[in-house]
Amino acid sequence: MGAKNCPETPRQKMINMMYIVLTAMLALNVAAEVLEAFRVVDASLTQTIQTVDMKNKQIYSSFEQAYTENPTKVHEWKEKADLVKSKTDTLINQIWDLKEELVYFSGAVKIEGDIKLRDEDPKFITQYGDTLRVKKEDDLNSPSEMMITKGKAEELKNKINGLKNFLIQLINEEDSQLSQTLLQELNTENPPSKSLDGGERKSWEVQHFDNKPLIAVLTLLSKIQIDIKNSEAHVINYLYSQIDAGSFKFNKLGARVIANSNIIFQGDEYFAEIFLAAEDTTQSPEIYIGNQKVPVIDGKATYRVNTTTPGTFSWKGLIRYKTPEGIFQEYPFEQEYQVTQPTVTVSATKMNVFYRGIANPIDIGGSIPIEDLRPTMTNGRIEKQGDQYFVYPTALDELGRRTKVSIYSTVGGEQRLLDTKPWRVKRVPDPVAQVAGISTGDLRRELLVAQQGIFAVLEDFDFDYKYTITEFVVNTITADGYTNPWPATSNRFTADQKEQFSNLRPNSYIYINNIKARGDNGDIRELDAITFKIR
Repeated sequence: MGAKNCPETPRQKMINMMYIVLTAMLALNVAAEVLEAFRVVDASLTQTIQTVDMKNKQIYSSFEQAYTENPTKVHEWKEKADLVKSKTDTLINQIWDLKEELVYFSGAVKIEGDIKLRDEDPKFITQYGDTLRVKKEDDLNSPSEMMITKGKAEELKNKINGLKNFLIQLINEEDSQLSQTLLQELNTENPPSKSLDGGERKSWEVQHFDNKPLIAVLTLLSKIQIDIKNSEAHVINYLYSQIDAGSFKFNKLGARVIANSNIIFQGDEYFAEIFLAAEDTTQSPEIYIGNQKVPVIDGKATYRVNTTTPGTFSWKGLIRYKTPEGIFQEYPFEQEYQVTQPTVTVSATKMNVFYRGIANPIDIGGSIPIEDLRPTMTNGRIEKQGDQYFVYPTALDELGRRTKVSIYSTVGGEQRLLDTKPWRVKRVPDPVAQVAGISTGDLRRELLVAQQGIFAVLEDFDFDYKYTITEFVVNTITADGYTNPWPATSNRFTADQKEQFSNLRPNSYIYINNIKARGDNGDIRELDAITFKIR
């Protein structure tokens, strides 16, 4: 109806006006909350900049100390570190100046004298400690004009790229991971196009600075400063590590024992090499096993013993080494090994059966390390994924006559068969069709109308395997006894089916049949029909 046919009363006009005012107030509240969130984030980022800068200063102090102790060795790397500091400090200060310029351009005023701001008043603290009162934190025009129209964003991008290229040139080609880190932290590539933007590809400058409120731009610039500081930290830590990269440093000597294995099959030989961890090519250590001195070749001694009975055995010894001062230092050692009969167990992690068409996880263990075991099977294959084994049967084998899992172990360079066991192979059971979590019984019409579709459920099946309904037919039985079929070609109820649900009366029935479901492996199953009585 037109306004003339239905004029508004004064009361209605007042209500409409209050609604408009309330809507505006809600919008202002949301904007204020967003601005406050940006303010909090920017303050946190500024604090982070100071924290990272403090850590970087500690690295530069380490350079100074190392240079004092050995100028010849440290000079090259300290000189590069000083260049990194100079260039990063310059760009960081330029961004501080850019922030200040943005705030002034948006109408900010410097606070002088005894004027004090309230905590909730928007403000900006310059790098020199001056306080500027921000006129409008949600200003969209000034940042866009200065950063995009006047080209400040493009200038900033070029400076970031210049610093990035300089830092990467300081890194050896072998350290490609650090180069990739710098490329990610100082990334100025244009973002990919988005369908929401009509497929148009925006530039890095437009993506970050166009039509953004002032406080958001300031926060983003703080984030860029942190990225620069983090990149500086990565590079100076790398440069500091290069000081001693070509030197050998031995600050601890210790006895080491390397055995062929700590678990030995009964009847096999156990042997181990004993040596001092820091080897001196000008002299060999003295090595004692028990109280007997043993031969040392290339700084190593070998201990051998035949195993005859199962059990845990220990042995120990001593390494004597002469220091440059001519004093013998002693380094004792002790080692333990276990002699065991070869045993291994294979068990399914879900149940004592394999299912065709899915990955069946199994546990393989025993007294032998898993890395020394090699499982094989008939009627399928076994794959190792990480530390877990998975069985993929080929054909059904309900009685377990054609499916065997065998375990081999590599011992002394030979393959030994440890165990073979038969397994049954079954098909994955049929799922049960359900609506609202049930397959039959009473169902309230309101609950039925609220459902989106029909689902296939594997009851009491522990594997991560799913079926999806692909088609079904809903049959509604009318009051006069007629049955009307309503088909669907997915697991979702169609609009016609939902309309029929809305018209159902209490004590009427719906019958769902011709239900088909597809498993994760593409297997199609026909499911039993389900019936519900409407309450």
